[in-house]
Amino acid sequence: MSSPSRPARKAVIPVAGMGTRFLPATKAVPKELLPVVDRPALQYIVEEAARAGLGEVLMVTGRNKNAIEDFFDRAPELEAALEKKGDQSRLDAVHESTDVAQVHFVRQGEAKGLGHAVLQAAAFVGDEPFAVMLGDDLIDARDLLLEQMLAVQAEHGGCVIALLDVGAENIDKYGAVAIEEAPQTSAGDGDQVVRITGMVEKPPKEEAPSSLAIIGRYVLAPEVFDAIRATPPGRGGEIQLTDALLKLVEDGVPVHGVVFSGRRYDTGDKLDYLKAVVRLAVERDDLGPALRPWLRDFVADLPAEGASPA
Repeated sequence: MSSPSRPARKAVIPVAGMGTRFLPATKAVPKELLPVVDRPALQYIVEEAARAGLGEVLMVTGRNKNAIEDFFDRAPELEAALEKKGDQSRLDAVHESTDVAQVHFVRQGEAKGLGHAVLQAAAFVGDEPFAVMLGDDLIDARDLLLEQMLAVQAEHGGCVIALLDVGAENIDKYGAVAIEEAPQTSAGDGDQVVRITGMVEKPPKEEAPSSLAIIGRYVLAPEVFDAIRATPPGRGGEIQLTDALLKLVEDGVPVHGVVFSGRRYDTGDKLDYLKAVVRLAVERDDLGPALRPWLRDFVADLPAEGASPA
């Protein structure tokens, strides 16, 4: 069992997916680089890792994802042009994407599932706990979910999974968990910490153990790599991280969940992506004051539901 006191220092971000739900845009542009207001979703994730003290980030990429490496690399010609124009604000924005963390890359090779993608990070991680962060879930910078999860892992060891109550009607879209009946404690920011006793990937609604869904943040013990290696392909013919974590539960490794009650922006499908852009834009000091009244007027002018547009 992993040492409870050893701190995590690294984050792993799988970015090898094909982004088929956003075609045709993702034919040429990786889904993770689609802008959420004026920054790619992926930059928000890296910034979150850095805020939590995880200064080394490994991105598990696939073919046709070279643009992601370019984004986090220096752009000397662009920087020189902005400097020559005296455009300091945009120059600072360009530097933010390259200076936020030390970013490394490894290829997955074949898209064999999230568990297989995480396994590609074994050499990078070594024998330390580490975070896994999925790019479809943006966590508001004011909500310290990852910091809470790291604190729970430092106290209890093992693995920690972010959970969200999505209701029984939506649980078949997620991995679902079974928990001990009573919440154990608070994670320090109002979120509950529970002990996980079982989990299943995208169960039918009537078979789900609870309405608590696994969302895209994990803090994992290095034992997970052996569990993944021992995990056969599961749902969809892929090596599921959920199945490997269930094996750890069955082997007695402590697996806890932090039930998140804060602000989460889902960029995983078109409608939720649009909602995320609007929500983040209206809260920005440079955009919100003009956008909020425009939105109110726009909504007020919409025809009633079922009515024909003018």
